[in-house]
Amino acid sequence: MPNTRSSHFWSDHGPDLLIPVPAEFSFAENYNHLATATNETLYTLRGGKMYKAIAVGRQDTVVEIAPYDERRLIVRFLEEPDADSPTLRAGVAEYVHDWFDLGTDLAPFYRMAKNDPLLKQAVESFYGLRNMGIPDLYEAVCWGILGQQINLGFAYTLKRRFVESFGRALVREGETYWLFPTAERVAGLTPEQLTEAGITTVKKCEYLIGTARLIAEGELTKEQLLQAENVKQAEKMLTRVHGIGPWTAHYVLMRCLRLPEAFPIDDVGLHNSIKYVLGLDAKPTRAHILELSAGWSLWESYATFYLWRILY
Repeated sequence: MPNTRSSHFWSDHGPDLLIPVPAEFSFAENYNHLATATNETLYTLRGGKMYKAIAVGRQDTVVEIAPYDERRLIVRFLEEPDADSPTLRAGVAEYVHDWFDLGTDLAPFYRMAKNDPLLKQAVESFYGLRNMGIPDLYEAVCWGILGQQINLGFAYTLKRRFVESFGRALVREGETYWLFPTAERVAGLTPEQLTEAGITTVKKCEYLIGTARLIAEGELTKEQLLQAENVKQAEKMLTRVHGIGPWTAHYVLMRCLRLPEAFPIDDVGLHNSIKYVLGLDAKPTRAHILELSAGWSLWESYATFYLWRILY
């Protein structure tokens, strides 16, 4: 018999967890989105299920995530001797809830988007897709830094090198799963060590280490950013950090902090998607994008994410 311990967004189901999902949610759309990353090292897709290593405090674990029914996900622990730990269970449930952005009500976004010339095709094609995020601040910043001024495929290659050199590997049921390197781990490294691991740009090595030190020392935290008065103030807090420009700042605010008005307006992928959807001969200007996005207020983040999905 399943026991009854639960919170507002999860419940026990014997040794497993059940996590409710909103009506505007499609496991298949999120699975298909994750499957577009062919060189991903931080999750595994297999047989219609997702597998992910998650750190809860100092406890590392690996879980399998799959649909239970139309309105719930089931989360199974893989070879986890402490699976009955309330702290571990609550932490995993919170991570999965955040990863899938299950706390956001997308109904208003869909009402707006169905009448938007840029968005209506995307929301029809990918209905139920969530802005699958990056709950850890250091991981989000690193992904933004690694992706600067290179194509997406090479960015994934750099991330794999970084993770497999400095992250933690967990073996469960004969498979290896990886956790992203912690800020504390990278703060103690040198640029030469990152270069030897295959991070090809010295400046990026310096940025990764410098940001790690700020986060490890508590000088840059999610809590501080969430206390910002608005997205502009949060952007300024991030762009004070060496190596973080406006694009990286908005990427982090969008994928980690979940600020709905985060808007990486200078993103090349966004430009290419707009060009494709509207059949333009050239990429849109900034002024044109501002005109096109005038109706997206407080949904800029999701609008960008859905337009990315058209191409990726």
